[in-house]
Amino acid sequence: MELDFDVVDLPESEHPTEGDLAPDFERPLVNDEYWEDSSLAELTEEGPVVLIFHPMDGAFPATYIWNEVRDRGLADHDLSVVGVSISTPYEHKTLLEERDIEDTGIRLFSDPANEVAEQYGIVNDLDGMTGISEPRPATFVIDEDRTVQYAWAADKHPDFPDYDELEAAVEAIAE
Repeated sequence: MELDFDVVDLPESEHPTEGDLAPDFERPLVNDEYWEDSSLAELTEEGPVVLIFHPMDGAFPATYIWNEVRDRGLADHDLSVVGVSISTPYEHKTLLEERDIEDTGIRLFSDPANEVAEQYGIVNDLDGMTGISEPRPATFVIDEDRTVQYAWAADKHPDFPDYDELEAAVEAIAE
C-alpha cells in the first residue's frame, strides 16, 4: 500500500515512565461548554487521569486517536480522560463536537506554546515549519499521587499507542 505521507523516525524521547512523578502543569481545560485554567494536580486529586498528547486538532492523527478513545469508551471508567495539544480552546471545542465526544466528559488542555510537551520530553519539531512544534502522540495513565502507572510515546510519526494496552491500563487503575 502506498501512503500519502512519509513515516518519519523521531529522536529518542526522555518522557516520564512507569513509577515517575508526572510533571504538573496548568493550562486552559476545555469541555463542551466552556474552559477554565486547571492543573493536572487538581484532576488527580479527584482520581486517576488518562493524559493523551495529540497533534493539532484537525490533523489525521488527532482524529484517529480521539475516534479510538471514544469507540473504546475509555471515559466510561471512574477517571478523567484529558488531552493536550497546541490547539486553541476554540479549536478544541470544535474537535469535541466533530469527534462526537462532547458528552463523554473528555476534556482537552490547550497548550499553544507546547510547553507541557516540553516538560514531558515529547516535543515534535514539525518539518519545514521553523519554530513550530507539537507534542508527539503519547499516553500516560496517572494515579491520584501523580505517579505514572502506564506510559507510551511515539518513536515515529505517525504512530499510535497500542490501544489494547492502554485500555488494560485504564481498566487496572479504575478497578
